Amino acid sequence: MLSDSPHPVSVLPAGDGTREATIVYFDGTCGLCSHTVDFLLRHDRRRALRFAPLQGATALQHLPQEDRESLKSLVVTYQRQILRRSTAVVRVLSELAGWWRALAWILWLVPLPLRDIGYRVVARYRYSFFGRKEVCRIPTGEEAAQILP
Repeated sequence: MLSDSPHPVSVLPAGDGTREATIVYFDGTCGLCSHTVDFLLRHDRRRALRFAPLQGATALQHLPQEDRESLKSLVVTYQRQILRRSTAVVRVLSELAGWWRALAWILWLVPLPLRDIGYRVVARYRYSFFGRKEVCRIPTGEEAAQILP
């Protein structure tokens, strides 16, 4: 739980203001991660997600050092919990509408060890397939409210 962490989480409201936003921490120099953020920004109709690079100030304030330094895992904070790897992916998909939420339920039925094997394979080869960027992505004016430093 984040409440036990030395990195307290400030409560950031979701787009509807009724609950905490789910924060998606991503490797800001990873091409796959950038594409994923772009995808999530397009499909997050409720504006329930916030995004922050693992190399940024928000991650420094809110995540333990091992999460910020490994850059091998998508990290999500949801209801003051830290979620990693495939569990983080399932949580993020469940925040989206329609078929994406259905996919999250299907993935949730897959045993965690199997889901994480698939996640680790993609994570291992992501730079090879999707490249590496020199700097983190710059948000557009519309995206600025959802992307944290």
